[in-house]
This record gives sequence, structure tokens and C-alpha cells, in this order.
Amino acid sequence: MAKGIASIGECMLELSGQTGRDWRMGFAGDTFNTLWALHALSPDRPATYVSAFGDDPFSRDQIAFLAENGIGVGNSPVIAGARPGLYAITLTGAERAFTYWRSDAAARQLSSDPAALAKSLENQALVYFSGITLAILDEAARKTLLTAIVAARKAGSLVAFDPNYRPRLWPTREIAQAAIIDALAVADISLPTFPDEQMLFGDSTPQATAERLGKLTGEVVVKNGEQPALIALNGASQAVDAVHVAAPVDTTGAGDSFNGGYLAARLAGHAPADAVRRAHKVAAAVVQVRGALAPFETLRMAFDS
Repeated sequence: MAKGIASIGECMLELSGQTGRDWRMGFAGDTFNTLWALHALSPDRPATYVSAFGDDPFSRDQIAFLAENGIGVGNSPVIAGARPGLYAITLTGAERAFTYWRSDAAARQLSSDPAALAKSLENQALVYFSGITLAILDEAARKTLLTAIVAARKAGSLVAFDPNYRPRLWPTREIAQAAIIDALAVADISLPTFPDEQMLFGDSTPQATAERLGKLTGEVVVKNGEQPALIALNGASQAVDAVHVAAPVDTTGAGDSFNGGYLAARLAGHAPADAVRRAHKVAAAVVQVRGALAPFETLRMAFDS
């Protein structure tokens, strides 16, 4: 039986502000943040980050960082002359703003070798991707990606997708809508965020989001910040309260880590409502540390509390 977990997308260099003019460099990106939490909470499952990497020192450091933390890169291509994308986090209180340098990032070529991509998705219990994964690819590359995901699903992989709409990454809203609908059609679990869906599709309520996505995927969890998350499954819905954090430090990666907590719980056999409760605790722990990646032990303690 397939045991692995694979997440597809872009791992970037992350610069987070420290004291004065000092910055700390790390590695992060939405689908990588989710895999980080998933791997922490499912340590017995081989973890693979499926992307494309450059051949510069920063790319080599990325791959080494993943390996040091027990995460492989499968058959992800190494692109000669390419390099990673970069973003910087600036904080106002705990709320973050991002500045990106990613237009020529290596990850944009993650579908450049269809056979290698398909190989990376073999024997995976779970395949996860996001709207950002789609947004960094051109139309042909998106089709190649979805073809590989469909093949993995037919071979038995559970497929999870977070629409994670970021307007600046898409040429038009209509192109984003079409690409995300295509992705939802090949997913078993969708993990949208209500404000994103409201912006992209005009949904009036989380219930409207759940009903719309429920026509495409069998299991829907609508995140909504500190508001309750809404589960829609088999025509029924259930709200599960979030965990309030009185003084968050940095909200970067909270939704991504929620996804990792939820998927880890579902893979372990927990019912959806219990999985959401655990995911809320994981997200609450993440907003109490700087940067997108909390220590594994911090994530595990939150998940099991």
C-alpha cells in the first residue's frame, strides 16, 4: 500500500525581518509549508517535495535543507542556470505583507519533464497542490501537471487542493477561475479560504463556498481565519470553532499549516471534525512563532493536545 505524501509547488527563499536592519533567511512557500506540517505530524510517511530547482548555491542549500529535515525531492528536475524565487516578509504587528522576486524562478519549470513529474507522484498515499502551484505555470504546463495528478489519483492517491487565490500571480481573474475549477475537478479534498473565494468567485458566505465546491469535490473544508471552519461532506455541513490566539506573533503560514494538520489527521483515520479541531490547534501554534515553519515538536504538541 502506498504510504508517501507528495506536495507540488514552489519553495522560495524567505527573508524575515529581525531587529533593526538584520534579516533572517529561510525556506518557505505555501505547498512546502503544508508539507512541513504534514511531515512533522506523519513522520512514518516518506515525504517528497515535487518542484524544479536551480543549480546555484541557494538551490543546493534548499535541497540540502529538505534532506536534513527528512524531505526528498523525488525526480524534480534541476534546471541549469535557474535559481529560486525570493520573498520578504514585513510585519505590522502580527499581520504580514510580502514582497516577491519570483518571475524567473526554477519552480516555474516543474512540469518541464512530464515523465519525471509522473515518477515523483508514484506510490503516494496523498498528493497535494494549490492555486499558487497552478499560477506559476503556463497553460500547457498546468495541463501536464493535471494529467500527472489524474494518473496518480487513478493509481490510488488521495488528491487534496487549496485554491489559494493570489490575484497578482494571474493574468486575469477569469483565467484563475477556469484553472482552479479544472483542479477542483481532479481533487478529493478541497481546502479553500473564504475571503479568497469571495474575491475570486463572489461567494456571499462560507456556506455558499462549501456548496459550490461540494459539487466538484467530495470533502470541503472552508477556512475563515479566526472564524469557525466549515466542513461540507456528503451533503451535510458542520462548523468547528477556531482557536483564539490573544497575541499572535506572525500569521505567515497559518492556513498552510492548518491544511497540513487536517490532512495528517485524515490520513491517520480521524473524522473530519476532529481533524479540523487538530488543524486549528496547529495553526494557532504557528502564529506564535516567526516565519512560516514552526519546529516539528511545536507542531506535534499542538496536534496532540
